[in-house]
Amino acid sequence: MIVKNIKIYTLDSAGIIDNGYIEISGGKITAVGEGTPPATDDCVDGGGLVCTPGFIDAHTHLGIVENALAFEGDDCNEDSEPSTPHLRALDAINPLDICFAEARAAGITTAAVAPGSANPVGGQICVVKTYGKCVDKMLIKSPAAVKFALGENPKNTYHGKNLAPVTRMATAAIIRETLEKARRYADDVERAANDDDFDEPEYDMKNDALLPLMKGEIPAHFHAHRADDIFTAVRIAEEFGLKYVLVHCTEGHVIADELAELAAPAIVGPNLCDRSKPELINQTFTNPRVLDEAGMLISLTTDHPVTPLNYLPLCAALAAREGMSRESALAAITINPARILGVADRVGSIAVGKDADFVLLDGDPLSLETKVRAVYIDGKSVIS
Repeated sequence: MIVKNIKIYTLDSAGIIDNGYIEISGGKITAVGEGTPPATDDCVDGGGLVCTPGFIDAHTHLGIVENALAFEGDDCNEDSEPSTPHLRALDAINPLDICFAEARAAGITTAAVAPGSANPVGGQICVVKTYGKCVDKMLIKSPAAVKFALGENPKNTYHGKNLAPVTRMATAAIIRETLEKARRYADDVERAANDDDFDEPEYDMKNDALLPLMKGEIPAHFHAHRADDIFTAVRIAEEFGLKYVLVHCTEGHVIADELAELAAPAIVGPNLCDRSKPELINQTFTNPRVLDEAGMLISLTTDHPVTPLNYLPLCAALAAREGMSRESALAAITINPARILGVADRVGSIAVGKDADFVLLDGDPLSLETKVRAVYIDGKSVIS
């Protein structure tokens, strides 16, 4: 199949192709070109529409906090104990939740789904496409990261239970204890593999779940809003030699000069919401611009359902209104989240070999007047 006569924002080295085409086979992009495409009977005329990569949100609770449901549809936080690295968001996703369809209709084709932030150690994050009936067939990567949380959420969760943590100190201590146990477990597993006289440690599901993190195969995603919590995340990550991503980073603009020295990526937001807790007092849509100008790799998040996922392009538009370059704003919902999630080999830009996930729009991708006219996931039209 070929989609022709489209203006393509590739988000790749090819830049913007004013009159281009995309060739698709087997769900993959097999050619991206300019001008007249090869002749084929299976051709869609884009009629001059704008084409972008499918939009991506690198931090959501899509499908694990279901639309219009209370406890029965909320599988986001297992707050029966504060350290649950063995939990997989994948096991809680309902892909038939209406929010998947709403996300697709807005051009969102990929989302990371994370456990919530009630626990200092929350569990394993996965990355899925937004189209399908069986989440296993929608899956891109699991685990993609391990979720950790600092600040007010763990405190508020366990304060009412008369359990730790009820302070930031205890939250950090629980995370350190979990990581130290995992480090020792990883060392013992490695030693047993290389020393016949050393017994392999007894299987421990929590420690085993953290092996990819301890080996540097996946990053830690640290929920942190306030500046001091952000630095606690950095402190812990550096103590254990972890790859890490700063999630929310609400006061990042206050400490942008310090963060720029670290070269850590950040998933910024949500901003299109109220200040529901004290640590959000400095929330602002100028944050993405400041962090981007400081040289950080950033993406934008809705934190769905805090902000409905279908408003992700609006969040990018509002960031651009507050001074973020339009190129950076578009990258922050396409190629940047793909890079942060470790899936840029498949999604995030329009290039040969990548999944055929793209959006056709009738104008500027960051304009409120623009409407989505078609969405393709794996080369299949997924909205009517």
